Amino acid sequence: MPNFQPAQVPTFYFIGVTTGQSSIMRVFPKWGKALGLNAIISGIDLPLHAPPEQYRETVDFLKHDPLSLGALVTTHKLDLFKACRAMFDYIDPYAEQLEEVSSLSKYKGKFAAHAKDPISSGLALEAFVPPNFWADHGGEVLLLGAGGSSLAMSLYFAQEKFKDNAPGRITIANRSQPRLDSARAVLGGLDTNIEFRFVHGPSPADNDALVAALPPYSLVVNATGLGKDAPGSPTTGAVSYPQNSLVWEINYRGDLIFMYQAQAQAKEKNLHVEDGWDYFIHGWTQVIAEVFHTVITRERLEELSRIARET
Repeated sequence: MPNFQPAQVPTFYFIGVTTGQSSIMRVFPKWGKALGLNAIISGIDLPLHAPPEQYRETVDFLKHDPLSLGALVTTHKLDLFKACRAMFDYIDPYAEQLEEVSSLSKYKGKFAAHAKDPISSGLALEAFVPPNFWADHGGEVLLLGAGGSSLAMSLYFAQEKFKDNAPGRITIANRSQPRLDSARAVLGGLDTNIEFRFVHGPSPADNDALVAALPPYSLVVNATGLGKDAPGSPTTGAVSYPQNSLVWEINYRGDLIFMYQAQAQAKEKNLHVEDGWDYFIHGWTQVIAEVFHTVITRERLEELSRIARET
């Protein structure tokens, strides 16, 4: 557990598992210079599914330390929200609906929790999913993992504006049943024509079977954290993708075995394989805009992406 000391200068935090390995620790100072932010970044590493008291101690420090401006939360979005819900002065509608938090910020004396993933994942999807993809081809979505990212993507697809261009079915697969039960509770009441299916798949071979059963022109997403927060892949080397499909590895660092497995079939199956770079950029810039109360224009976004790639 981190030994919290009062910040000596304005500080923005990254709450994760292995934050020191993230390129954001080198990128943020350059982003801060480009955006005119007078702040440093500091990582807070917590174990996966940490005890609730560790989350509460972290949030209590951030809420009351004057020079701690806020934080981006990754991996711990669901667990931290559950443990600290009563500590927030404001909870945005997405955070309420998804019961997760990715952004902690302060505004006019209030400590706020926001869920930015429905916005950032949507922006990333729109960058590689062709227009009218679902209406034209009738494919499905398979989300491997039942954590915050999968819930956010589900909420994105279920928006009213996509009612004529949405996947007919979204399958969420997870190796533990409690996460699936939680996902069902969050998504079960959505007003949408999308059929949601929740499948318990303890092993990568179970996920292979789900991938193989998909129709052509489907989307498969690795939202498990495997490849970044823990080694490995949610699928095996024997996985067989449907023709003309999209494969999204939402991680941008780590061993990325899932992505390499898909790339090995990309030519034969006519797959589009996407990494997590755009998701990374949108995820961070959405939170930075909230914490620092600034607007990041398209031009600024392109500049920040360029800076990050060069770094």
